[in-house]
Amino acid sequence: MELSIVTTLFRSAPYLREFHRRVTLAAEKLGLDFEVVYVNDGSPDDSQVIAESICDADPRARVLELSRNFGHHKAMLTGLADARGALVFLIDSDLEESPEWLIDFDSHRRTTGADVVYGVQERRKGGFLERWSGDLFYRLFAVLSDCPMPRDMATARLMTRPYVRSLVAHEDREVCLAGLWTITGFRQTPLKVQKLSKGSSTYSLGRRLAVLVNAVTSFSALPLWGIFCLGCLILGVSLVAALVMVTWRLLGHVLEGWTSVMLSVWLLGGLCLFSLGIIGVYLAKVFGEVKRRPLTVVRSIYGQQEIGAAEPRRLAS
Repeated sequence: MELSIVTTLFRSAPYLREFHRRVTLAAEKLGLDFEVVYVNDGSPDDSQVIAESICDADPRARVLELSRNFGHHKAMLTGLADARGALVFLIDSDLEESPEWLIDFDSHRRTTGADVVYGVQERRKGGFLERWSGDLFYRLFAVLSDCPMPRDMATARLMTRPYVRSLVAHEDREVCLAGLWTITGFRQTPLKVQKLSKGSSTYSLGRRLAVLVNAVTSFSALPLWGIFCLGCLILGVSLVAALVMVTWRLLGHVLEGWTSVMLSVWLLGGLCLFSLGIIGVYLAKVFGEVKRRPLTVVRSIYGQQEIGAAEPRRLAS
């Protein structure tokens, strides 16, 4: 198998047939033997039915139906682990990313000799809030993490088999795929693309903040070091203040000011709770990792001889 095309399904029914037509046409232009792997991430619409009908009409396609919704990143990793091609093209199926990018990505890969060609948006799609929150994510991640991450990456990327094999070998259960793409290494090169916008993003501001917290705590211990440094600073200031107050008392000055005392108590109490919260996030991630639960569970596989369709299986850990 020369090429695997991997995509995930979640509320993808309106775009699925058009996506398959366009992506297979692009792959045929390359003249490669290829397969199309659809991963149904617990989609509540008719995506599974439509994908199965596509498989009936095109033997090059197959569908991995997950037992429930595990999340976009975990579903993508499941598809990448199942892909068999020497090259793997990962792309979203909602047509915001053009399937025809495959041709440009392959041309750029041949020119540069890179192991990975990934899309970078020339101008981030969406409205003001989506662009602002995306920019905030990358800025904060750059400050809080020691893992450099290219800005405004798209999902679409063309990867070689050695890179994909190394990528899926990571055993993170709290998956931040953008970070894993980066730390896997190999020769990676960007290609500027322009995504379309099919409507408002499903990522709310709260969800974006949750993604930021997950990304930072997955790839950096800097917040823990920040707590340590903050504690040292507060201890130093407290010692100086104690010496000043004792000196004033010995000199006969009356120390007054309940307001300042209460403000100090509230400030230190808030800092303690904030610090414990950060430690708790890291502890929760450790708790999730040590349980070694499967990343996803595949309920069935449809198409291409329906290998393993009779038995649910798990993504190997």
